[in-house]
Amino acid sequence: MDCITELAGKGAAARQAARRLATLSTAVKDKALLAMADALEQEQAEIMAANATDVERAAANGMAKPLIDRLLLNEARIASMAAGLRQIAMLPDPVGEAAAGWIRPNGLAITKVHVPLGVIGIIYEARPNVTVDAAGLCLKAGNAVILRGGSEAIASNTAVTAVIARAAAAAGIPAAAIQLVETTDRQAVTAMLKLNQYLDVIIPRGGAGLIKTVVENSTVPVIETGTGVCHTFVDASADLVMAGDIAFNAKVSRPGVCNAMETLLVHKRIAAAFLPALLERYHQAGVELRGCPEAMKYHQSVRPASQEDWAAEFLDLILAIRVVDDFDTALAHIAAYSTRHSEAIVTSEYNNARRFQQEVDAAAVYVNASTRFTDGFEFGFGAEIGISTQKLHARGPMGLRELTSIKYLVNGSGQIR
Repeated sequence: MDCITELAGKGAAARQAARRLATLSTAVKDKALLAMADALEQEQAEIMAANATDVERAAANGMAKPLIDRLLLNEARIASMAAGLRQIAMLPDPVGEAAAGWIRPNGLAITKVHVPLGVIGIIYEARPNVTVDAAGLCLKAGNAVILRGGSEAIASNTAVTAVIARAAAAAGIPAAAIQLVETTDRQAVTAMLKLNQYLDVIIPRGGAGLIKTVVENSTVPVIETGTGVCHTFVDASADLVMAGDIAFNAKVSRPGVCNAMETLLVHKRIAAAFLPALLERYHQAGVELRGCPEAMKYHQSVRPASQEDWAAEFLDLILAIRVVDDFDTALAHIAAYSTRHSEAIVTSEYNNARRFQQEVDAAAVYVNASTRFTDGFEFGFGAEIGISTQKLHARGPMGLRELTSIKYLVNGSGQIR
């Protein structure tokens, strides 16, 4: 069977499953989510064995260490995936929730309610936890999902999907509600992008190349999850200890994810007091430092930053550093290079904090906190389907409500127009 025929079959089955899912009770969906969480933990040996195959292959192929870290599954990460499913089960079900209601002068009663999107296609790269997050969120919001992960995680995704799909089906969920495209043929992505008769929306999760390909070639509507060129601006009034901890965490805690800081901006008035110790701390942590001429004065390891570095999503232990003359220069730099994902300021000035949050155009804008918190679990959504950097329908971490649409229920008593 070729991948186009396979995709059409999965799409037709998902469409049928979505019709049933849309009418399932919250209790049935929550029972399935809890069963999926239990199954992940019970079958973790099977999952980690499959993941080891992917990790070994990735290392042999020269994949960068931060990207291998994104691929890796261990007991703690599987436990976190299971916890995410349990948290989703505890969240309010958005399906059927009334967003508004009113009565027209002619007596028509109109209620605006949340309904499932239908069938969602997720195209993603080397993070097998996305398989669980996507399946759990789509299920709770009443959607069927077709998952297409990257070839580098095919063994992990196959094992994870088999485990959670079995558990969901045993709990009363239609068997085709959670499906994985098991071929690594790139034609499968092309086929998904044209599957309008079955897919209601496609959500890409991954690097700039993947997202660009999906946005430019899909005839199915796309919710765009963007790259994360995230900045932290240390203002002149910042608490330098706090600023150092935030800036270090934002870069080093997990550099291979989209909410990691890629560029550090420092006000020139505090650069001499702030940068030497922080740059040494980065250096000791193995961070490659690339800076403007002023930043290079504060540590011998800082190499000259190129123009391309300011726009780069490194996804690695690499950091661009710029010393700026003033607040306005920092804002201008962010406006020029931000991908509108997450931006942060460290400051003690209320007016600067307020102005930063008002003027910076991003899905999440932080004052005195790390950009690493832009995450569905950290926001209390249980998990996330991705971080939307667009402005239509959904923006920021996409949780349950962002996976629904709207239906108008109109009740009359014989009115005609």
